[in-house]
Amino acid sequence: MTGSRPLEKVTSADVARLAGVSQSAVSRVFTPGASASPKTAAKVRAAAERLGYRPNVLARAMITGRSRIIGLVVAYLENQFYPVALERLSSALQDRGYHILMFMAGNAAENVGQVLGELLDYQVDGIITASVAMTNDLTTRCQAAGIPVVMFNRGQNDPRLSEVTSDNRAGGRRVAEFLIAGGHRRIAHIMGWQGSSTGRDRAEGFREGMAAAGLEPFAMVDGEYSRERAAEVARAMCSEPERPDAIFVGNDHMAFAVIDELVHRMGLRVPEDVSIVGYDDVPMAGWGAYSLTTIRQPVEAMVNATVATLLGQIEGDSEPHHHRIDGPLVIRRSARLPEGYRP
Repeated sequence: MTGSRPLEKVTSADVARLAGVSQSAVSRVFTPGASASPKTAAKVRAAAERLGYRPNVLARAMITGRSRIIGLVVAYLENQFYPVALERLSSALQDRGYHILMFMAGNAAENVGQVLGELLDYQVDGIITASVAMTNDLTTRCQAAGIPVVMFNRGQNDPRLSEVTSDNRAGGRRVAEFLIAGGHRRIAHIMGWQGSSTGRDRAEGFREGMAAAGLEPFAMVDGEYSRERAAEVARAMCSEPERPDAIFVGNDHMAFAVIDELVHRMGLRVPEDVSIVGYDDVPMAGWGAYSLTTIRQPVEAMVNATVATLLGQIEGDSEPHHHRIDGPLVIRRSARLPEGYRP
């Protein structure tokens, strides 16, 4: 019994012979941005399809120094905001001839450091971190390797790093103003994780809005961006003889858990007993079961700014850019409207 012969890998030389063109012409056809006539491109692609040829991206990266791969580091995907944002990031980068290599990492520095080390091994052209913190050491390592980094939906006090976020502080302030205008006075805030810039900035904006009206927050508790923690905090707040008449929740992911807890487990009415306002405006916020009033993160504008900033740095723009993009308050039925309010 004879063994089967191993399949031989199809090369660009094989494609060139079948198409009747030079090997360099094949390379140009499969290199984004390179010049090849429509006639040559058609012949090369037809030959490649017939032979089952796929260009070796990593080998080309070793020659050109460009992999056209963007590393994406994500802390977690439970929050419904991130699948939407990551899909749009991937689509926007693909439209520009890039692809995403995604890694999951917790917020612990050692986890992020390990993931970034692996990304550098893949010779990525740039890195986007989504709600992941960067230490000074990690930033230095990326700079030394010549790999630009853009932080998405997270800020950091490091002048070397570019970052793109919504205007979280303005959003928190807008929620406080809206709830106060609606006649609420016992307004609590279940904060986003205070280890993150987004959680801190939303909380600070909320404090500013309350202070401007001469009010103190009824309570401010870290919900840690956790559904379970947010539900637990909401139950504790609303089990007291004097409960809040409104709760600003640090993101929609937690706000859904708060509504479920108050309505389905405690028998309270939203917004008649307690108004609820979230932050993000994920698709579920519009579902009838929640109809959540919330601050909309301007995803499209954030994605466009992230891609433009990263690709600009890949092309040689060495200046860091900080984008704070304002998002509107989206009015639904989970919060009492101010008298005479017109959205």
